[in-house]
Amino acid sequence: MMVEIQKIDGYNLDEKLIIHAVKILKKGGVIVYPTDTIYGLAADILNKEAVSKIFKIKKVSKQKLLSFIFADFNDIANWVHIPNKAYRIMRRVLPGKYTFILPASREVPRSIIHLQKRRTVGIRIPDSNVAQSLVTHLKRPMLSTSVPKGIDDFFTNPQEIADQYKYEVDLILDRGVTPNIPSTVVDFTVNPPEILREGAGDTQALF
Repeated sequence: MMVEIQKIDGYNLDEKLIIHAVKILKKGGVIVYPTDTIYGLAADILNKEAVSKIFKIKKVSKQKLLSFIFADFNDIANWVHIPNKAYRIMRRVLPGKYTFILPASREVPRSIIHLQKRRTVGIRIPDSNVAQSLVTHLKRPMLSTSVPKGIDDFFTNPQEIADQYKYEVDLILDRGVTPNIPSTVVDFTVNPPEILREGAGDTQALF
């Protein structure tokens, strides 16, 4: 079935559209949604079939870490181990344009650990009403990654995403064209923490 495209307002959310997107996620579908940086590709973290779809779509850069998307801090400690230093920094800058790499807890499905071949995960709380509302209605994190255009490039135009992945994703929430600047990635599994990618998040705010 060809991908469905729905316009979405990032400020005045259509709750019916959010609920529709979450129903697709719960049925094992894959959606594209706007974050506070570039467009994300998302699946229900507990749906093995959907997780496999994400990895299949991401084949051009399969070694890249996938992220867990949260609405707030309430549930993060159930999925990752957060050192005190990382927690203080995360509380200061999130929600925001950052991805923090942390050790996975036992709650992370084995299917994800196996496919990624690592026991670390990226954590994001985007400053995005759409992303936060999706997670709130799903009642658990979304597994997410950037929509791949190549090994180190990203799609930012929803119509281009639809043209490329029209039979591989189920729904695109279209907020218009976004800047081509991904999140800043910080690895807290090493000491001292390491900035792996300078992106939209201000690195000066981290330390």
